[in-house]
Amino acid sequence: MLKEFRDFISRGNVMDLAVGVIMGAAFTAIVQSLVSNLINPLIGLFLGKIDLSNLTFAVGDATFKYGTFIESIINFLIIALVVFFLVKIMNKIINKRNEEEAEEESSKEDEMIEYLKKISESLDKK
Repeated sequence: MLKEFRDFISRGNVMDLAVGVIMGAAFTAIVQSLVSNLINPLIGLFLGKIDLSNLTFAVGDATFKYGTFIESIINFLIIALVVFFLVKIMNKIINKRNEEEAEEESSKEDEMIEYLKKISESLDKK
């Protein structure tokens, strides 16, 4: 059983997943910092400081803090928007890099074809 566990843990997929989870957690911290330290204060400039956390209602002894839930939804939407724009920018950079590599590759192929044509012509002359 120990051998099976070792084999499972050392598989590439598990390691890739672990790296993905760790990087995701680090990225989440960055995005949350961006939202809470830059974007929310910017929104606060235009809308004023809005504190929904005080919105509650009570039923018997239970208190429901629906304002905190609404703030969580708003934060989620802001984070999702920021991540969307970051992914969009990264895709644009990656696509540009891929296009440059494809152009470079095609120019090398064109050079190779020209070189082979010259060799072929020189062989035909003999």
